[in-house]
Amino acid sequence: MNRNLKIKWAVIFAILLICIYGIIGLPRSWNDVSANLRQNVKLGLDLRGGSHLVLQVQVQDAFKAEADQAIERLKEDLRKAGVDYSAMDRNDPQSLAEADQIQINVKGVPVDKAGGLRTVITERHPNWILTSVNSTDYRLSLRPTEALSLRRDTVIRSIHTIENRINGLGLAEAGVRQRGRSEAEAEILVEMPGVDDPARVKQILQTAALLEICEVKDGPFASRDSALAKHGGVLPLNTRLVRMGARGGQDAAESWYLLTRTAVVTGRDLRNARAGRDEFQRWETEFTLNQDGARRFGRFTEANIGNRLAVVLDNQIRSVATIQNRIEDSGRITGQNNEQEAGDLSLVLRAGSLPAGIVYMEERTVGPSLGADSIRAGLISGLIGVGAVVLVMLVYYKRAGVNATVALVLNTILLIAALSYIGAVLTLPGIAGIILMIGMAVDSNVLIFERIREELRAGKAVISAVHTGFSRAFLTIIDTHVTTVVSCAFLFMFGTTAVKGFAVTLVIGLIANLFTAVFVSRAIFDWEFSRQRQITSLSI
Repeated sequence: MNRNLKIKWAVIFAILLICIYGIIGLPRSWNDVSANLRQNVKLGLDLRGGSHLVLQVQVQDAFKAEADQAIERLKEDLRKAGVDYSAMDRNDPQSLAEADQIQINVKGVPVDKAGGLRTVITERHPNWILTSVNSTDYRLSLRPTEALSLRRDTVIRSIHTIENRINGLGLAEAGVRQRGRSEAEAEILVEMPGVDDPARVKQILQTAALLEICEVKDGPFASRDSALAKHGGVLPLNTRLVRMGARGGQDAAESWYLLTRTAVVTGRDLRNARAGRDEFQRWETEFTLNQDGARRFGRFTEANIGNRLAVVLDNQIRSVATIQNRIEDSGRITGQNNEQEAGDLSLVLRAGSLPAGIVYMEERTVGPSLGADSIRAGLISGLIGVGAVVLVMLVYYKRAGVNATVALVLNTILLIAALSYIGAVLTLPGIAGIILMIGMAVDSNVLIFERIREELRAGKAVISAVHTGFSRAFLTIIDTHVTTVVSCAFLFMFGTTAVKGFAVTLVIGLIANLFTAVFVSRAIFDWEFSRQRQITSLSI
Protein backbone atom coordinates (compact mmCIF):
# COMPACT_ATOMS: atom_id res chain seq x y z
CA MET A 1 0.00 0.00 0.00
CA ASN A 2 1.53 3.28 -1.12
CA ARG A 3 1.81 6.41 1.01
CA ASN A 4 -1.06 8.33 -0.67
CA LEU A 5 -3.43 5.43 -0.11
CA LYS A 6 -2.44 5.23 3.56
CA ILE A 7 -3.17 8.92 3.97
CA LYS A 8 -6.60 8.45 2.35
CA TRP A 9 -7.53 5.63 4.72
CA ALA A 10 -6.22 7.56 7.70
CA VAL A 11 -8.51 10.46 6.75
CA ILE A 12 -11.48 8.10 6.32
CA PHE A 13 -10.92 6.39 9.69
CA ALA A 14 -10.40 9.74 11.43
CA ILE A 15 -13.69 11.07 10.03
CA LEU A 16 -15.42 7.83 10.98
CA LEU A 17 -14.19 8.08 14.58
CA ILE A 18 -15.29 11.71 14.79
CA CYS A 19 -18.75 10.70 13.53
CA ILE A 20 -19.06 7.83 16.01
CA TYR A 21 -18.04 10.15 18.85
CA GLY A 22 -20.67 12.67 17.76
CA ILE A 23 -23.36 10.01 17.79
CA ILE A 24 -22.60 7.96 20.94
CA GLY A 25 -19.81 9.89 22.68
CA LEU A 26 -17.46 7.91 24.92
CA PRO A 27 -19.72 5.28 26.52
CA ARG A 28 -18.60 3.19 29.50
CA SER A 29 -21.33 0.61 29.11
CA TRP A 30 -24.07 -0.42 26.72
CA ASN A 31 -26.57 1.63 28.73
CA ASP A 32 -24.38 4.69 28.15
CA VAL A 33 -24.52 4.05 24.39
CA SER A 34 -28.31 4.14 24.43
CA ALA A 35 -28.44 7.21 26.70
CA ASN A 36 -25.85 9.15 24.67
CA LEU A 37 -27.64 8.26 21.45
CA ARG A 38 -30.91 9.68 22.78
CA GLN A 39 -29.13 12.79 24.02
CA ASN A 40 -27.09 13.52 20.88
CA VAL A 41 -29.64 12.59 18.22
CA LYS A 42 -32.59 14.78 19.16
CA LEU A 43 -36.00 13.66 17.99
CA GLY A 44 -38.64 16.11 16.87
CA LEU A 45 -42.08 16.48 18.31
CA ASP A 46 -43.66 14.20 15.70
CA LEU A 47 -41.29 11.35 16.68
CA ARG A 48 -40.82 11.86 20.40
CA GLY A 49 -44.32 13.13 21.17
CA GLY A 50 -45.16 16.46 22.76
CA SER A 51 -47.14 19.64 22.27
CA HIS A 52 -47.28 22.10 19.39
CA LEU A 53 -48.71 25.57 20.05
CA VAL A 54 -49.25 28.46 17.67
CA LEU A 55 -49.65 31.82 19.42
CA GLN A 56 -50.66 35.12 17.92
CA VAL A 57 -49.25 38.24 19.57
CA GLN A 58 -51.90 40.91 19.97
CA VAL A 59 -49.64 43.65 18.65
CA GLN A 60 -52.42 46.21 18.96
CA ASP A 61 -51.95 46.04 22.75
CA ALA A 62 -48.36 47.28 22.34
CA PHE A 63 -49.56 50.12 20.09
CA LYS A 64 -52.17 51.12 22.69
CA ALA A 65 -49.54 51.08 25.43
CA GLU A 66 -47.21 53.17 23.27
CA ALA A 67 -50.01 55.71 22.69
CA ASP A 68 -50.91 55.81 26.40
CA GLN A 69 -47.31 56.54 27.34
CA ALA A 70 -47.11 59.21 24.65
CA ILE A 71 -50.30 60.82 25.98
CA GLU A 72 -48.91 61.01 29.52
CA ARG A 73 -45.64 62.53 28.29
CA LEU A 74 -47.46 64.91 25.95
CA LYS A 75 -49.72 66.17 28.73
CA GLU A 76 -46.69 66.99 30.85
CA ASP A 77 -44.83 68.63 27.95
CA LEU A 78 -47.87 70.78 27.01
CA ARG A 79 -48.30 71.86 30.62
CA LYS A 80 -44.68 72.99 30.78
CA ALA A 81 -45.03 74.80 27.43
CA GLY A 82 -48.23 76.56 28.51
CA VAL A 83 -50.34 75.01 25.74
CA ASP A 84 -53.97 74.53 26.77
CA TYR A 85 -56.36 71.87 25.45
CA SER A 86 -59.82 70.64 26.37
CA ALA A 87 -59.39 66.86 25.87
CA MET A 88 -56.81 64.28 24.83
CA ASP A 89 -57.57 60.64 24.05
CA ARG A 90 -56.79 57.87 21.57
CA ASN A 91 -58.69 55.48 19.35
CA ASP A 92 -59.00 51.78 20.20
CA PRO A 93 -57.75 49.42 17.45
CA GLN A 94 -59.21 45.95 17.95
CA SER A 95 -57.25 43.81 15.50
CA LEU A 96 -53.74 43.29 14.15
CA ALA A 97 -54.69 44.93 10.87
CA GLU A 98 -55.83 48.08 12.69
CA ALA A 99 -52.79 48.30 14.99
CA ASP A 100 -50.91 50.69 12.67
CA GLN A 101 -53.93 53.02 12.68
CA ILE A 102 -53.37 54.07 16.29
CA GLN A 103 -54.12 57.78 16.73
CA ILE A 104 -53.99 60.39 19.49
CA ASN A 105 -56.64 63.11 19.39
CA VAL A 106 -55.90 66.52 20.90
CA LYS A 107 -58.98 68.75 21.07
CA GLY A 108 -59.64 72.34 22.02
CA VAL A 109 -56.22 73.85 21.42
CA PRO A 110 -56.49 77.69 21.21
CA VAL A 111 -55.59 79.07 17.80
CA ASP A 112 -52.79 81.18 19.21
CA LYS A 113 -51.25 78.09 20.85
CA ALA A 114 -51.08 76.01 17.65
CA GLY A 115 -47.46 76.96 17.05
CA GLY A 116 -46.51 75.86 20.56
CA LEU A 117 -48.21 72.50 20.01
CA ARG A 118 -46.29 71.93 16.77
CA THR A 119 -43.03 72.86 18.46
CA VAL A 120 -43.62 70.39 21.30
CA ILE A 121 -44.47 67.58 18.86
CA THR A 122 -41.47 68.28 16.64
CA GLU A 123 -38.94 68.55 19.45
CA ARG A 124 -40.27 66.11 22.04
CA HIS A 125 -42.32 63.59 20.02
CA PRO A 126 -40.62 63.12 16.63
CA ASN A 127 -42.08 59.59 16.23
CA TRP A 128 -45.56 61.06 15.72
CA ILE A 129 -46.98 62.96 12.74
CA LEU A 130 -49.22 65.93 13.62
CA THR A 131 -52.22 66.55 11.35
CA SER A 132 -54.72 69.37 11.69
CA VAL A 133 -58.38 68.28 11.79
CA ASN A 134 -59.77 71.82 12.14
CA SER A 135 -58.66 75.08 13.69
CA THR A 136 -58.66 73.70 17.26
CA ASP A 137 -58.43 69.93 16.92
CA TYR A 138 -55.40 67.84 15.94
CA ARG A 139 -54.55 64.20 15.31
CA LEU A 140 -51.23 62.41 15.90
CA SER A 141 -50.36 59.29 13.89
CA LEU A 142 -47.36 57.04 14.40
CA ARG A 143 -44.79 57.26 11.61
CA PRO A 144 -44.82 54.17 9.31
CA THR A 145 -41.18 53.34 10.07
CA GLU A 146 -41.82 53.58 13.82
CA ALA A 147 -44.98 51.46 13.50
CA LEU A 148 -43.05 48.76 11.63
CA SER A 149 -40.26 48.83 14.21
CA LEU A 150 -42.74 48.62 17.10
CA ARG A 151 -44.51 45.67 15.51
CA ARG A 152 -41.22 43.84 14.93
CA ASP A 153 -39.87 44.59 18.41
CA THR A 154 -43.11 43.43 20.03
CA VAL A 155 -42.89 40.03 18.34
CA ILE A 156 -39.17 39.65 19.13
CA ARG A 157 -39.64 40.62 22.79
CA SER A 158 -42.56 38.19 23.06
CA ILE A 159 -40.38 35.39 21.67
CA HIS A 160 -37.59 36.14 24.15
CA THR A 161 -40.00 36.32 27.09
CA ILE A 162 -41.69 33.04 26.15
CA GLU A 163 -38.27 31.40 25.73
CA ASN A 164 -37.24 32.54 29.21
CA ARG A 165 -40.42 31.22 30.77
CA ILE A 166 -40.24 27.85 29.03
CA ASN A 167 -36.53 27.45 29.84
CA GLY A 168 -37.36 28.24 33.45
CA LEU A 169 -39.66 25.22 33.46
CA GLY A 170 -36.73 23.01 32.47
CA LEU A 171 -37.93 22.37 28.92
CA ALA A 172 -34.48 22.90 27.43
CA GLU A 173 -35.31 21.23 24.10
CA ALA A 174 -38.40 23.34 23.46
CA GLY A 175 -38.31 25.50 20.35
CA VAL A 176 -39.75 29.02 20.14
CA ARG A 177 -39.61 30.91 16.87
CA GLN A 178 -41.60 33.19 14.65
CA ARG A 179 -44.04 31.48 12.36
CA GLY A 180 -44.49 32.91 8.88
CA ARG A 181 -42.29 35.31 6.97
CA SER A 182 -43.78 38.63 8.04
CA GLU A 183 -44.20 40.55 11.30
CA ALA A 184 -47.73 41.37 10.11
CA GLU A 185 -48.78 37.80 10.96
CA ALA A 186 -47.33 38.14 14.49
CA GLU A 187 -47.47 34.38 15.05
CA ILE A 188 -45.11 32.39 17.28
CA LEU A 189 -44.60 28.64 17.07
CA VAL A 190 -43.83 26.80 20.32
CA GLU A 191 -42.79 23.14 20.15
CA MET A 192 -42.30 21.22 23.38
CA PRO A 193 -41.09 17.63 22.85
CA GLY A 194 -42.04 15.29 25.66
CA VAL A 195 -44.83 17.55 27.00
CA ASP A 196 -48.19 15.86 26.43
CA ASP A 197 -50.17 18.05 28.88
CA PRO A 198 -49.50 21.71 28.05
CA ALA A 199 -52.13 23.17 30.43
CA ARG A 200 -49.60 24.50 32.96
CA VAL A 201 -47.34 25.84 30.22
CA LYS A 202 -50.28 27.66 28.62
CA GLN A 203 -51.23 29.21 31.94
CA ILE A 204 -47.69 30.48 32.49
CA LEU A 205 -47.44 31.85 28.95
CA GLN A 206 -50.75 33.69 29.25
CA THR A 207 -49.71 35.50 32.42
CA ALA A 208 -48.65 39.02 31.52
CA ALA A 209 -46.69 39.37 34.81
CA LEU A 210 -46.69 43.17 34.78
CA LEU A 211 -45.55 44.05 38.31
CA GLU A 212 -46.00 47.54 39.78
CA ILE A 213 -45.54 48.89 43.30
CA CYS A 214 -47.67 52.01 43.66
CA GLU A 215 -48.51 54.46 46.41
CA VAL A 216 -52.04 54.13 47.83
CA LYS A 217 -53.86 57.48 47.90
CA ASP A 218 -57.21 56.30 49.26
CA GLY A 219 -59.30 53.22 49.97
CA PRO A 220 -60.46 50.62 50.32
CA PHE A 221 -63.86 51.19 48.72
CA ALA A 222 -66.65 48.64 48.49
CA SER A 223 -67.19 49.40 44.78
CA ARG A 224 -65.89 51.53 41.96
CA ASP A 225 -68.96 53.73 42.12
CA SER A 226 -68.44 54.53 45.79
CA ALA A 227 -64.82 55.51 45.07
CA LEU A 228 -65.92 57.83 42.30
CA ALA A 229 -68.72 59.27 44.44
CA LYS A 230 -66.27 60.24 47.19
CA HIS A 231 -64.26 62.29 44.68
CA GLY A 232 -67.19 63.91 42.95
CA GLY A 233 -67.17 61.55 39.99
CA VAL A 234 -63.72 62.72 38.85
CA LEU A 235 -60.50 61.01 39.92
CA PRO A 236 -57.66 63.21 41.17
CA LEU A 237 -54.92 63.99 38.66
CA ASN A 238 -52.49 61.12 37.93
CA THR A 239 -54.49 58.54 39.88
CA ARG A 240 -56.38 55.38 38.96
CA LEU A 241 -58.72 52.89 40.56
CA VAL A 242 -57.47 49.31 40.88
CA ARG A 243 -59.40 46.33 42.21
CA MET A 244 -58.30 43.81 44.80
CA GLY A 245 -60.35 40.67 44.31
CA ALA A 246 -60.78 37.44 46.24
CA ARG A 247 -57.70 35.24 46.39
CA GLY A 248 -57.28 31.52 46.76
CA GLY A 249 -60.94 30.67 46.37
CA GLN A 250 -61.94 32.69 49.45
CA ASP A 251 -65.36 34.28 49.46
CA ALA A 252 -64.01 37.73 50.24
CA ALA A 253 -65.76 40.80 48.92
CA GLU A 254 -63.84 42.75 46.34
CA SER A 255 -62.43 46.14 47.21
CA TRP A 256 -61.03 49.10 45.29
CA TYR A 257 -58.07 51.35 46.00
CA LEU A 258 -57.05 54.69 44.56
CA LEU A 259 -53.43 54.42 43.42
CA THR A 260 -50.95 56.73 41.76
CA ARG A 261 -50.80 56.24 37.99
CA THR A 262 -47.00 56.21 38.01
CA ALA A 263 -45.46 53.24 39.83
CA VAL A 264 -42.62 53.65 42.31
CA VAL A 265 -40.89 50.58 40.84
CA THR A 266 -41.96 48.10 38.16
CA GLY A 267 -41.05 44.62 36.98
CA ARG A 268 -38.27 46.14 34.89
CA ASP A 269 -36.48 46.97 38.15
CA LEU A 270 -36.46 43.34 39.33
CA ARG A 271 -33.17 41.52 39.81
CA ASN A 272 -34.52 38.19 41.00
CA ALA A 273 -37.64 36.47 42.34
CA ARG A 274 -38.15 33.17 44.16
CA ALA A 275 -40.77 31.22 46.08
CA GLY A 276 -40.63 31.28 49.89
CA ARG A 277 -42.67 31.13 53.09
CA ASP A 278 -43.68 33.87 55.51
CA GLU A 279 -43.56 33.72 59.31
CA PHE A 280 -46.80 31.72 59.32
CA GLN A 281 -45.42 29.19 56.78
CA ARG A 282 -47.72 30.48 54.05
CA TRP A 283 -46.37 30.50 50.53
CA GLU A 284 -45.31 33.83 49.03
CA THR A 285 -43.09 35.16 46.25
CA GLU A 286 -40.06 37.15 47.35
CA PHE A 287 -38.33 39.56 44.97
CA THR A 288 -35.22 41.73 44.98
CA LEU A 289 -34.62 44.93 43.03
CA ASN A 290 -31.66 46.00 40.95
CA GLN A 291 -29.38 48.82 42.06
CA ASP A 292 -31.31 51.65 40.41
CA GLY A 293 -34.70 50.33 41.54
CA ALA A 294 -33.46 49.83 45.11
CA ARG A 295 -32.14 53.38 45.25
CA ARG A 296 -35.45 54.87 44.09
CA PHE A 297 -37.47 52.56 46.33
CA GLY A 298 -35.32 53.43 49.34
CA ARG A 299 -35.73 57.19 48.80
CA PHE A 300 -39.49 56.86 48.40
CA THR A 301 -40.11 54.62 51.43
CA GLU A 302 -37.91 56.80 53.64
CA ALA A 303 -39.93 59.87 52.68
CA ASN A 304 -43.33 58.15 53.03
CA ILE A 305 -43.15 56.22 56.33
CA GLY A 306 -46.72 55.65 57.55
CA ASN A 307 -48.20 55.72 54.06
CA ARG A 308 -49.40 52.62 52.21
CA LEU A 309 -48.04 50.76 49.18
CA ALA A 310 -49.88 48.33 46.91
CA VAL A 311 -48.29 45.47 44.99
CA VAL A 312 -50.11 45.32 41.64
CA LEU A 313 -49.73 42.34 39.32
CA ASP A 314 -51.44 42.40 35.92
CA ASN A 315 -53.56 45.40 36.99
CA GLN A 316 -54.88 43.62 40.09
CA ILE A 317 -53.78 44.36 43.62
CA ARG A 318 -52.13 41.39 45.32
CA SER A 319 -51.35 43.01 48.68
CA VAL A 320 -51.44 46.37 50.50
CA ALA A 321 -49.02 47.20 53.30
CA THR A 322 -48.05 50.20 55.43
CA ILE A 323 -44.48 51.49 55.15
CA GLN A 324 -42.89 50.96 58.59
CA ASN A 325 -39.33 51.96 57.73
CA ARG A 326 -36.96 52.43 54.81
CA ILE A 327 -37.04 49.54 52.32
CA GLU A 328 -34.34 49.26 49.71
CA ASP A 329 -33.89 46.15 47.64
CA SER A 330 -36.53 43.57 48.57
CA GLY A 331 -40.24 42.90 48.85
CA ARG A 332 -42.77 40.10 48.75
CA ILE A 333 -46.07 39.16 47.15
CA THR A 334 -48.35 37.21 49.47
CA GLY A 335 -51.46 35.13 48.85
CA GLN A 336 -50.10 32.10 46.96
CA ASN A 337 -51.93 28.84 47.64
CA ASN A 338 -49.06 26.38 47.23
CA GLU A 339 -45.43 26.01 46.25
CA GLN A 340 -46.15 25.56 42.53
CA GLU A 341 -48.21 28.77 42.34
CA ALA A 342 -45.50 30.73 44.16
CA GLY A 343 -42.81 29.16 41.95
CA ASP A 344 -44.71 29.88 38.74
CA LEU A 345 -45.20 33.51 39.75
CA SER A 346 -41.49 33.92 40.53
CA LEU A 347 -40.70 32.33 37.15
CA VAL A 348 -42.80 34.76 35.12
CA LEU A 349 -41.47 37.70 37.14
CA ARG A 350 -37.88 36.68 36.38
CA ALA A 351 -38.70 36.16 32.70
CA GLY A 352 -40.27 39.59 32.41
CA SER A 353 -43.67 40.76 31.25
CA LEU A 354 -45.04 40.17 27.79
CA PRO A 355 -45.24 43.38 25.74
CA ALA A 356 -48.68 42.36 24.44
CA GLY A 357 -51.36 39.76 25.00
CA ILE A 358 -51.32 36.40 23.22
CA VAL A 359 -54.10 34.30 21.70
CA TYR A 360 -53.85 30.57 21.01
CA MET A 361 -54.43 29.92 17.32
CA GLU A 362 -53.62 26.21 17.22
CA GLU A 363 -52.84 23.45 19.69
CA ARG A 364 -51.73 19.95 18.74
CA THR A 365 -50.56 17.16 21.02
CA VAL A 366 -48.71 14.07 19.81
CA GLY A 367 -48.63 11.14 22.23
CA PRO A 368 -45.40 9.19 22.85
CA SER A 369 -46.96 6.02 21.42
CA LEU A 370 -47.79 7.77 18.16
CA GLY A 371 -44.22 9.09 17.96
CA ALA A 372 -42.86 5.58 18.58
CA ASP A 373 -45.08 4.25 15.80
CA SER A 374 -43.68 6.92 13.46
CA ILE A 375 -40.11 5.94 14.33
CA ARG A 376 -40.91 2.27 13.82
CA ALA A 377 -42.58 2.91 10.47
CA GLY A 378 -39.71 5.13 9.35
CA LEU A 379 -37.08 2.57 10.33
CA ILE A 380 -38.96 -0.26 8.62
CA SER A 381 -39.39 1.70 5.41
CA GLY A 382 -35.74 2.79 5.54
CA LEU A 383 -34.46 -0.73 6.11
CA ILE A 384 -36.64 -2.12 3.31
CA GLY A 385 -35.39 0.58 0.96
CA VAL A 386 -31.75 0.06 1.91
CA GLY A 387 -32.10 -3.73 1.65
CA ALA A 388 -33.65 -3.51 -1.80
CA VAL A 389 -30.97 -1.10 -3.01
CA VAL A 390 -28.13 -3.22 -1.62
CA LEU A 391 -29.57 -6.38 -3.20
CA VAL A 392 -29.86 -4.77 -6.62
CA MET A 393 -26.34 -3.33 -6.40
CA LEU A 394 -24.82 -6.69 -5.39
CA VAL A 395 -26.63 -8.59 -8.13
CA TYR A 396 -26.03 -6.08 -10.90
CA TYR A 397 -22.54 -4.80 -10.06
CA LYS A 398 -21.17 -7.89 -8.27
CA ARG A 399 -18.13 -7.08 -6.09
CA ALA A 400 -18.32 -3.40 -6.99
CA GLY A 401 -21.75 -3.46 -5.33
CA VAL A 402 -19.99 -4.11 -2.01
CA ASN A 403 -18.04 -0.93 -2.65
CA ALA A 404 -21.30 1.02 -3.09
CA THR A 405 -22.83 -0.58 0.03
CA VAL A 406 -19.88 0.45 2.22
CA ALA A 407 -20.08 4.00 0.87
CA LEU A 408 -23.83 4.01 1.54
CA VAL A 409 -23.43 2.95 5.18
CA LEU A 410 -20.72 5.55 5.77
CA ASN A 411 -22.92 8.18 4.13
CA THR A 412 -25.70 7.46 6.62
CA ILE A 413 -23.26 7.64 9.56
CA LEU A 414 -21.94 11.01 8.32
CA LEU A 415 -25.48 12.37 8.02
CA ILE A 416 -26.57 11.33 11.52
CA ALA A 417 -23.31 12.66 13.02
CA ALA A 418 -23.75 15.99 11.26
CA LEU A 419 -27.29 16.32 12.64
CA SER A 420 -25.91 15.56 16.10
CA TYR A 421 -23.07 18.09 15.93
CA ILE A 422 -25.21 20.99 14.67
CA GLY A 423 -27.98 20.21 17.17
CA ALA A 424 -30.59 19.62 14.46
CA VAL A 425 -33.81 17.85 15.36
CA LEU A 426 -34.70 14.70 13.45
CA THR A 427 -38.34 14.72 12.34
CA LEU A 428 -40.51 12.45 10.22
CA PRO A 429 -39.85 14.58 7.09
CA GLY A 430 -36.16 14.30 7.99
CA ILE A 431 -36.42 10.51 7.83
CA ALA A 432 -38.01 10.93 4.41
CA GLY A 433 -35.01 13.05 3.43
CA ILE A 434 -32.64 10.29 4.62
CA ILE A 435 -34.47 7.69 2.52
CA LEU A 436 -34.35 9.96 -0.54
CA MET A 437 -30.66 10.61 0.13
CA ILE A 438 -30.01 6.84 0.03
CA GLY A 439 -31.44 6.70 -3.46
CA MET A 440 -29.40 9.67 -4.63
CA ALA A 441 -26.23 8.23 -3.08
CA VAL A 442 -26.70 5.02 -5.04
CA ASP A 443 -27.38 7.07 -8.14
CA SER A 444 -23.90 8.60 -7.85
CA ASN A 445 -22.34 5.13 -7.67
CA VAL A 446 -24.38 4.04 -10.69
CA LEU A 447 -23.03 6.99 -12.71
CA ILE A 448 -19.45 6.09 -11.77
CA PHE A 449 -19.81 2.35 -12.35
CA GLU A 450 -21.52 2.76 -15.72
CA ARG A 451 -18.80 5.14 -16.83
CA ILE A 452 -16.16 2.59 -15.80
CA ARG A 453 -18.00 -0.09 -17.80
CA GLU A 454 -17.98 2.15 -20.88
CA GLU A 455 -14.23 2.64 -20.57
CA LEU A 456 -13.68 -1.13 -20.16
CA ARG A 457 -15.81 -1.85 -23.24
CA ALA A 458 -13.70 0.68 -25.13
CA GLY A 459 -10.66 -1.52 -24.45
CA LYS A 460 -8.92 0.48 -21.73
CA ALA A 461 -6.94 -1.17 -18.97
CA VAL A 462 -8.69 -1.69 -15.64
CA ILE A 463 -6.81 0.97 -13.65
CA SER A 464 -7.12 3.49 -16.48
CA ALA A 465 -10.86 2.76 -16.83
CA VAL A 466 -11.45 3.29 -13.12
CA HIS A 467 -9.47 6.53 -13.13
CA THR A 468 -11.30 7.88 -16.20
CA GLY A 469 -14.69 6.73 -14.89
CA PHE A 470 -14.29 8.62 -11.63
CA SER A 471 -12.88 11.77 -13.22
CA ARG A 472 -15.53 12.04 -15.95
CA ALA A 473 -18.49 11.13 -13.71
CA PHE A 474 -17.41 13.68 -11.10
CA LEU A 475 -18.71 16.73 -13.02
CA THR A 476 -22.02 15.01 -13.68
CA ILE A 477 -22.38 14.23 -9.98
CA ILE A 478 -21.59 17.86 -9.09
CA ASP A 479 -24.24 19.11 -11.54
CA THR A 480 -26.97 16.85 -10.17
CA HIS A 481 -26.11 17.71 -6.57
CA VAL A 482 -25.98 21.47 -7.18
CA THR A 483 -29.43 21.51 -8.80
CA THR A 484 -30.86 19.55 -5.87
CA VAL A 485 -29.18 21.84 -3.32
CA VAL A 486 -30.68 24.90 -5.05
CA SER A 487 -34.12 23.29 -4.87
CA CYS A 488 -33.58 22.56 -1.18
CA ALA A 489 -32.55 26.20 -0.62
CA PHE A 490 -35.92 27.37 -1.94
CA LEU A 491 -37.70 24.77 0.20
CA PHE A 492 -35.83 26.06 3.25
CA MET A 493 -36.57 29.73 2.53
CA PHE A 494 -40.26 29.40 1.72
CA GLY A 495 -41.35 26.09 3.28
CA THR A 496 -42.96 25.27 6.59
CA THR A 497 -41.01 23.87 9.53
CA ALA A 498 -41.49 20.27 8.37
CA VAL A 499 -40.36 21.11 4.83
CA LYS A 500 -37.28 22.92 6.21
CA GLY A 501 -36.31 19.79 8.14
CA PHE A 502 -36.58 17.74 4.98
CA ALA A 503 -34.42 20.24 3.06
CA VAL A 504 -31.69 20.40 5.73
CA THR A 505 -31.43 16.63 5.99
CA LEU A 506 -31.26 16.19 2.23
CA VAL A 507 -28.55 18.85 1.78
CA ILE A 508 -26.37 17.34 4.51
CA GLY A 509 -26.81 13.92 2.90
CA LEU A 510 -25.81 15.25 -0.52
CA ILE A 511 -22.64 16.85 0.86
CA ALA A 512 -21.76 13.60 2.63
CA ASN A 513 -22.46 11.71 -0.61
CA LEU A 514 -19.83 13.70 -2.49
CA PHE A 515 -17.26 12.50 0.03
CA THR A 516 -18.35 8.85 0.09
CA ALA A 517 -19.14 8.35 -3.61
CA VAL A 518 -15.96 9.97 -4.90
CA PHE A 519 -13.32 9.83 -2.16
CA VAL A 520 -14.25 6.69 -0.17
CA SER A 521 -15.36 4.61 -3.14
CA ARG A 522 -12.17 5.46 -5.03
CA ALA A 523 -10.09 4.55 -1.95
CA ILE A 524 -11.77 1.12 -1.84
CA PHE A 525 -10.93 0.47 -5.52
CA ASP A 526 -7.32 1.56 -4.93
CA TRP A 527 -7.08 -0.74 -1.89
CA GLU A 528 -8.28 -3.70 -3.98
CA PHE A 529 -5.74 -2.91 -6.72
CA SER A 530 -2.91 -2.62 -4.15
CA ARG A 531 -3.53 -6.25 -3.08
CA GLN A 532 -3.10 -7.63 -6.61
CA ARG A 533 0.21 -7.91 -8.48
CA GLN A 534 -1.39 -8.09 -11.90
CA ILE A 535 -4.80 -6.51 -12.57
CA THR A 536 -6.49 -8.06 -15.60
CA SER A 537 -10.21 -7.90 -14.68
CA LEU A 538 -12.69 -6.02 -12.51
CA SER A 539 -15.88 -7.45 -10.97
CA ILE A 540 -18.36 -4.79 -12.00
